[in-house]
Amino acid sequence: MKTRIMRVKYKPFLKQVAIAALTTVLLYYALVFVHQGTVWLFNTGILVELAVAFFFLLAIFIANRFISKTFSTGPFSRISGGWKAVLEGITVVASSVTLCFLLYYVPYRLIYYAADTEVNLLPERVRLAYVISSVAALFFYYFVERERNVKELQQEHLRAEQLQKENFRAQLEALKNQVNPHFLFNSLNVLNSLIHIDQDKAATFLNQLSEVYRGLLDSGDKQLVPLEKELELANAYIYLMQTRFGGNVQFRVDVPATYLHLQLPPTSLQMLLENAVKHNGSTLNKPLHIYIYVKDDKLVVENNLQPRLDEVTSTKVGLQNISSRYKYFTDQEVEVTKTEGSFTVALPLLDVANYESSYS
Repeated sequence: MKTRIMRVKYKPFLKQVAIAALTTVLLYYALVFVHQGTVWLFNTGILVELAVAFFFLLAIFIANRFISKTFSTGPFSRISGGWKAVLEGITVVASSVTLCFLLYYVPYRLIYYAADTEVNLLPERVRLAYVISSVAALFFYYFVERERNVKELQQEHLRAEQLQKENFRAQLEALKNQVNPHFLFNSLNVLNSLIHIDQDKAATFLNQLSEVYRGLLDSGDKQLVPLEKELELANAYIYLMQTRFGGNVQFRVDVPATYLHLQLPPTSLQMLLENAVKHNGSTLNKPLHIYIYVKDDKLVVENNLQPRLDEVTSTKVGLQNISSRYKYFTDQEVEVTKTEGSFTVALPLLDVANYESSYS
């Protein structure tokens, strides 16, 4: 996760550095060729001028990126199209003139004037530098930065739409599994038995059943949920299973409080618990053990493997859905490990603060 965040965060900046360096060299030596008729020139003075020009272009790129972000996501984004474009242009020109003054005019006076008092910076050259810098800034803003920003917004909208579809699909799968006649019939049978045996326990069972459905419905429009919230849904489901199967299915949850703020796709834990119960048989002599714990910043769901005699055909849609949703947030894979005696799934736990900062 950290490696991906670093790469996402610094890749645009490194790309800007490369573009600024290449553009500086090409433009500088194009001007040298126009004035000198050759490009085979290089000395200390040229190196200083190249360095100043490079930092100037890089500063323009950074300023343009900030301006573009401000007008795309800030309060200025609500300005109507025509006035917004004019205000953007004025801001770009003002920033380029300021940067030209700070990175060209000031260093010129400090370096060249100090070395040779007879050097005179003509007003015409100053005005020309301001005009050229403004034109260059406007060009890079409207034809490079703005286009890049538009593409990023389009990709972000597409990513959000695709993720929303995956979440709806997960919600639908979870509801289909929970609302199917077998689950509902079994749950109502258990509830009916409890009403005659222990009305207080029946009321608790009914409350936990409603918690499961409420949790599934509430999480449908969310991309990520805190582990604490996901455990609440899982605990409600665990209560239903323990009430239904008794000692045949045994759960153990060992999740330190320090991990509860980390996040994961909604209903993913509940889907893994459901798969474990669905695909494995259990008796008092051979109970199904399901262990939930954290290891290496991942939520692990592990169960002993004892396939049902009436083997259930697995479409693996649940695992595919969870893996698909994770791909929108991290390069870390959902780890699935199957041995002769156990089945384990490890879900990466995500730090939302780091995730949001990598796209800010």
